[in-house]
Amino acid sequence: MMARKPYEDSRLAKFLEKRVLELRPRKTQAEIAEQAGFVNPNMIAMLKSGATKLPLDRVPSLAVALECDPRFLFNLALEQLGGDTTKRAIEEIFGVVATKNEAAWTHEIRDASGHTDPSLTSRGRAAIRGIFGK
Repeated sequence: MMARKPYEDSRLAKFLEKRVLELRPRKTQAEIAEQAGFVNPNMIAMLKSGATKLPLDRVPSLAVALECDPRFLFNLALEQLGGDTTKRAIEEIFGVVATKNEAAWTHEIRDASGHTDPSLTSRGRAAIRGIFGK
């Protein structure tokens, strides 16, 4: 029986697999690894398979190589690093790490509410979840 890789079920591994496929027409995994500053060109394959976790100091350069939001990638790397405990500690110190897309939603909510700081009601929550089919 083959041993499980420690991060194979992580959202980061799944995101990388999808993103590398999307970028395949323009760049190889080795090119992504090089652009991200990894010495080992197999590092992307190791991250995709869940064999290793993404070091936080590599998030900015890998985000550039993957052409994705570094805050989104940071959140995925945090999940690998220590799960909810680490994420909660960082959010307690720095606040919620919001991606550019999430910030755009926040700005739209502020504008739509007339900057009144509305509470999230059950009706509002249902409306938001309805947008996403949840």
